[in-house]
Amino acid sequence: MPTLDFKGKQFVYSHHLSVPFRELKVVADKSLPQEGKAASLDDNLIIHGDNLEALKALLPTHAGKVDCIFIDPPYNTGNEGWCYNDNVRSPLMQEWLKQSANPVDKDDLERHDKWLCMMWPRLTLLKELLSETGTIFVCINDVEQHSLKMLLDEIFGDENFLATLVWEKGKKGDSTFFSNTHEYIHVYSKNKETVKSMDIKWRSAKEGIEEVLSFYQSLRKKHNNNHDLIREDMQEWFRKLPNDAPEKKMKHYCHSDDRGLYFPDNFAGPDDGRKNRPRYDILHPETGEPCSKPSTGWRWDESTTKRALEANPPLIHFGKDHTTIPNRKTYLKKTGGEAFNTVFYKDGRSATLQVEQLVGEGVFPYPKDVDIAAALIDLCSHESATILDSFAGSGTTLHAVLKLNNSDAGKRKFIGIQLPEEVQPETKAAEAGYNDVIDITLTRVSKVITGYVSEKNTKEELYVKNINWSDFKNSEKTINTLNAIEESTQGQYHSYQRVMKNGVLRLYGIRNANEKVLGLEGSYAFCTLGDPIRIESLLTGEAMPSFDALARYVFYTATGQSLETVAKASADGFIGETDLFRIHLFYRPDSEWLRSNEAALNADKVGAIVKNNTTKKRTIVFAVAKFMSQKDLTEKRIEFCQLPYAIHRIMGA
Repeated sequence: MPTLDFKGKQFVYSHHLSVPFRELKVVADKSLPQEGKAASLDDNLIIHGDNLEALKALLPTHAGKVDCIFIDPPYNTGNEGWCYNDNVRSPLMQEWLKQSANPVDKDDLERHDKWLCMMWPRLTLLKELLSETGTIFVCINDVEQHSLKMLLDEIFGDENFLATLVWEKGKKGDSTFFSNTHEYIHVYSKNKETVKSMDIKWRSAKEGIEEVLSFYQSLRKKHNNNHDLIREDMQEWFRKLPNDAPEKKMKHYCHSDDRGLYFPDNFAGPDDGRKNRPRYDILHPETGEPCSKPSTGWRWDESTTKRALEANPPLIHFGKDHTTIPNRKTYLKKTGGEAFNTVFYKDGRSATLQVEQLVGEGVFPYPKDVDIAAALIDLCSHESATILDSFAGSGTTLHAVLKLNNSDAGKRKFIGIQLPEEVQPETKAAEAGYNDVIDITLTRVSKVITGYVSEKNTKEELYVKNINWSDFKNSEKTINTLNAIEESTQGQYHSYQRVMKNGVLRLYGIRNANEKVLGLEGSYAFCTLGDPIRIESLLTGEAMPSFDALARYVFYTATGQSLETVAKASADGFIGETDLFRIHLFYRPDSEWLRSNEAALNADKVGAIVKNNTTKKRTIVFAVAKFMSQKDLTEKRIEFCQLPYAIHRIMGA
């Protein structure tokens, strides 16, 4: 595969490895937590800090767990005035860090190299955060789209390229020779084959699908996501439908989980006579016994099935016990609307008007469209997905997640990262009282959550569908769908407008000036980046990390996997486990305690570790000292890692 070479590549190729881990610090007075709860890292996150360091800080908790990434990096047109400030150790990079070399503008002959040097380590970390079934969307224009495409090919693999979307944002451009009216969105997956086999992409449209999904969403709210009760009501509803009702054809979609409605699909391989088709054991989650196997073997190989079982929620459906054959889950997803073609039109001016309602006129130019972001996020992720935007800007991606959750009672979480970026004097943003771009982000997201007063008439697209002959014949059904949307959004809009043009039906919600716009509900924790987690601080006693921060750090560096929740304090120091290892840590951010005998691994601690290790997994223990010989520990399958020296990844984890 051809690769892209650029000035400085050899210095940034592995720069992400030298970026220090930092602890995420919650700032309570800038957070907007759920009522009655304290701000915490379990909530949606808005992180203020350099996005390279913030991405590294997320690895111990989110490596391999982000379902969708939607980013809008600087387009490098020469007009943004962005700064390259990654602290890479090389004379070339240090020269670029000089004040005279920043900001990067159109007169900088090396601005394309700098942009690629900036993007490389960030995309590398984004890939590590992305789940096996995850998708990344990267917005760009003509200036760097060709370079970005090659960069993504090299980092994600050209075999994982899904599409390049062309977004027509207007009918009149601003170029001298040609009317430039479009931008691009490059789309890649972490593992295209996994995405394809796990069937989480939108399925083809079916007649009656809108009604089925609408009824399902009402049941989610009614039963507070109790999937057993939802299944019972869905089965009863399908049973009562007339036999000629289009929805009746989807009666097998009765099961549900946090991703949505699904039916247990065939998991057996085709009957092609092959003797080498996969026939491995799959253990039933309740009985622990191997499930019955189809005579033709499994459709997926063992590694794909393992990823499907580890997904949250799992993508395998089990029967009542191991005597039944497991099935793969096939989800019901709605489709329709021009945004899902590779070339689509959506007027970019509407996004600007919407953001101006929230943060002020002229405060944030050229924001991304929240409806496009929401549609693309919904296209590739489930209702409990984690969505990341490391170039948060005005907060379009975060707004999109809140909007999706409000529309389908979803539990998606967002993570937005915005670097410290002072508002330039004598700008509209400065006149409006903003000091930093993060202030604009917080203002928008807070108003979207709590509600606000509209200062101008605004129009928001609520529904879009390409109309065909079948839709004309079933116009009453289409009208009922529009009526249902209007009824479900009452109070959010003053009036509605239905427009039919060029074979496309659209429904708009209109808000009048000085009207109260209801909030979408939600919450977030505002975070900053703490001091670097330097393990040497255990020797000096300066800037020592908290127990949870060090626990996540040693767990990730030892196993390569994230630790979202640290186990509660116990006598054996257990913090978490993987399929292969149990990890233990004996530590307090207290120099005197670390120098005491209490901090050492001794016979009592080893006894507790062995007693609680019922699975007989290999055990890794981090502590400052040990009073046991390694021979004794080895007999008990315990590997001792001395703090602060033995912080490393165990190969094969």
